[in-house]
Amino acid sequence: MGLGVRIRGIMARFRRAQRTTTAVVLAIAVGSALSGCGSPPWAEGTSATPTSTPTPTVTPEPIEAVINDLATGSTQRVLNAGAISLTADYYSTLSMEKWTSGAVKPITFNVAGTLTDDAGQEVYLSQVTATASVNGPDGALPAPAAFVDRATIQYGYAIKPPFTYGQTYNILAIDPAATSVTVVFTYELLLETTETSSQFAKQTATDSLTITIAPSP
Repeated sequence: MGLGVRIRGIMARFRRAQRTTTAVVLAIAVGSALSGCGSPPWAEGTSATPTSTPTPTVTPEPIEAVINDLATGSTQRVLNAGAISLTADYYSTLSMEKWTSGAVKPITFNVAGTLTDDAGQEVYLSQVTATASVNGPDGALPAPAAFVDRATIQYGYAIKPPFTYGQTYNILAIDPAATSVTVVFTYELLLETTETSSQFAKQTATDSLTITIAPSP
């Protein structure tokens, strides 16, 4: 065989070996690249479980009811004291929006007494007391002087119809922090034991009013 033929054969085998080596190198490179990338998140078999955040519960603050026994300008009460039924009417000539801490705040009251078993006896009011207490946002505040009307006539004031007792209690200036005033009325009564008797039975009736203090202008 000639030298030229042998050289061409050697060159052909060299090119085949070179192509084989290149293919192997490419295959290794591709495999390494794929193994380095790993699986994408959406291809994994497991996923994170979503968690829910509880919604906080808001508890509303209680609303304190506002008490104003003279909200309509007047009120009537029926009080029982033994055999005596005492009807008391209260009103103010000052409108409620003007019931400020610095104002003079009048309460007018009229009382009349009837008997559940009337045998002609008289009913007398021997004394009436009105005691005010002042309420503020943090508790009691200084109170004005009490009102006392002690009868100066024998037995007391006749309050059996057609007679009645009427009086006005003026609440003077109070603490500017006041939110309401409570007035306790105490009625001391005398009842004849019989129509012609000079003996009396004493009875006591009490009542109270709470009036809201309006904001100062």
